[in-house]
Amino acid sequence: MSCHEDVLRERLNNSRKAPLEPDWLGEVYSLSLSADLRMALGERLGWLGDQGWPTLKQLIDQYGAQAELIHAAGLSHQPQARDWLITQLEQDKELDLGVLKALTCWGAILPTSLLHRVLSEPSQDMRLTGLALLSFKAHQLSAKELLELSEALLDDIRDPVVLATIRLLQRRDESSISNRIAEVAHKGTEAAANAALLALGCIGTANSQAALAKLNGTLPNGPRRELASKQLKQQYRPFQTSSNGE
Repeated sequence: MSCHEDVLRERLNNSRKAPLEPDWLGEVYSLSLSADLRMALGERLGWLGDQGWPTLKQLIDQYGAQAELIHAAGLSHQPQARDWLITQLEQDKELDLGVLKALTCWGAILPTSLLHRVLSEPSQDMRLTGLALLSFKAHQLSAKELLELSEALLDDIRDPVVLATIRLLQRRDESSISNRIAEVAHKGTEAAANAALLALGCIGTANSQAALAKLNGTLPNGPRRELASKQLKQQYRPFQTSSNGE
């Protein structure tokens, strides 16, 4: 580590006592710096929001779409940064994971066709990023559209993808979604099945109760059926307590 980098790190560490100016961050940024230091400088610019964006854009024009500058653009939450990130996606033949992660908070404005493309990628990281984007847009979609986007994800062999998909779907109470989650309780791994049963319990509507009741009657004896029965009993407990006047 060079003495120059030591000085920069000390300056960053003392930023609470002496706030960093966008111009200074732009002046000291260089591709010759170590990757983690460039990332730290980029993050500071991103956190400065509208004050940091002009300097950040100058660095982008000078050095191109470096990973730390892409990350900083997302942190800035500026409309101009959002437009630049979307342009990067449109220009690149292959989806850039870093650009997609930077766009996460703007998932609501992304076209459904782009989300479908991201979620169709085989990479676990890409699918999880796609789900993060979808979480901002899900309220705009019908149950049918949401299930079409997440269908393949519920059949993914990797638990992190299935669990993240269930967490997204359990925000909705439509019967079609409860029934699809219930399928995971039958066919998924133990982790996925447990998550599906707990999700149905959390939804707590007539649709989810009906799905749990069906599972309680069709699952083979074992841990899954026991959990379905437990979740179903918890669904009805408030009603029983109320009727007893307690």
